[in-house]
Amino acid sequence: VEVKVVTTERAKHFYNAQEIPVTLYSDEDEWQLWKGRSDPVLHIELRRWADLMVVAPLDANTLAKVANGICDNLLTCVIRAWDLSKPLLFCPAMNTAMWEHPITAQQVQQLKGFGYTEIPCVVKKLVCGDEGQ
Repeated sequence: VEVKVVTTERAKHFYNAQEIPVTLYSDEDEWQLWKGRSDPVLHIELRRWADLMVVAPLDANTLAKVANGICDNLLTCVIRAWDLSKPLLFCPAMNTAMWEHPITAQQVQQLKGFGYTEIPCVVKKLVCGDEGQ
């Protein structure tokens, strides 16, 4: 199995890039690779390369972007270009209050409507100290 990680800029807050033992891509890589017509486009190259995509964790912001077709970073561009004949699994992760907001259920259903597979939330102690999904 070969794994490549696509991170968002905000996700970088939660880990040390030097501790990630696989290829790690972020927004800046998208623009380093592509300089002009016929150059490789990273989000398309990643789409072609992968047999499976797992979006974990899928925060409320990225869920909203994907559900509404917004693709303003490398991750959401890969998802928007994703080959729907290949599996895409998503793992929602957000505060329980955000999870329980009615828009969240609508957005999760939208992703399922695209053919994506939800890996359900678990109940645990959250970063804020609350316990919930």
